[in-house]
Amino acid sequence: MTASDQRPGRLSVGVVGAGRVGSALGRALGLAGHRVVAASGVSDASRERAADRLPGVPLLPVPEVVAAADLVLLTVPDDALSSLVGGLVSTGVDVRGKLLAHTSGRHGAAVLEAATRAGALPLALHPVMTFTGRPDDVERLAGICFGVTSPDPLRPVAEALVVEMGGEPVWIPEDRRTLYHAALASGANHLVTLVVESMDLLGRAGVDNPGRMLGPLLGAALDNALRLGAKGLTGPVARGDAGTVADHVAELGRVSPEARGAYVALARLTAGRALDAGLLKPDAAERLLDVLAEERRPDADEGNHP
Repeated sequence: MTASDQRPGRLSVGVVGAGRVGSALGRALGLAGHRVVAASGVSDASRERAADRLPGVPLLPVPEVVAAADLVLLTVPDDALSSLVGGLVSTGVDVRGKLLAHTSGRHGAAVLEAATRAGALPLALHPVMTFTGRPDDVERLAGICFGVTSPDPLRPVAEALVVEMGGEPVWIPEDRRTLYHAALASGANHLVTLVVESMDLLGRAGVDNPGRMLGPLLGAALDNALRLGAKGLTGPVARGDAGTVADHVAELGRVSPEARGAYVALARLTAGRALDAGLLKPDAAERLLDVLAEERRPDADEGNHP
């Protein structure tokens, strides 16, 4: 295998960290015709997942996994990746000519620099999907995007591997990886928080099945956002209903100060988006921002008391 290959042949694959992501990608590569030859797993959950998704694949120490494979998937937490690579190199494991592919969204190929200097071929292949450890994780790979970063000569190899796993490669420059990952984390992770918070508040309002109520509304809102961008905004902020927004913030302050803080921050961001999209008139935006600026300060009866 050389960096000039336009398409990877049938590779022996090692999975370092057979957790939710590693076991799913290993399974997908196996289905594509590659051969998973070894995996590592520390927790009981990882070992059980490897036994289910990678049947017959031996669980070995990390250096032995690397030694056995042409392509090594490094599917460990972001903060552990650099020390893992440095540790491998310091132990003298021969990585020359081996494809080392990590799945971190935050990092590009540079985090593998220690191994690259030792002769490894670095790839960053980040699947843009949440993995729950359920059986449908592998099926979810079909049609999703992967954020791909690598040295230019390895780009065809990286993209071919993604296609073989059923994904769509999207090139991310090395110096944009943190911004790319922040955008994904903000959208996906904060969306979950917002939905859970909304369900909790609806429960406090007496709604017995908040998920049933929110499902159609949030589905339509997400569809509007993806198709129309900021033009898909609706609601009191986009309409400039400053009085309604003030009531919301006051009530949230009574029920949940944390929710009030989030509402104010997002309402300010929403007002700016609505203004830029031409949905909100400047005078209405000014009234809204005045209300939100006031709500950011402590109320008179919440002042500093001795």
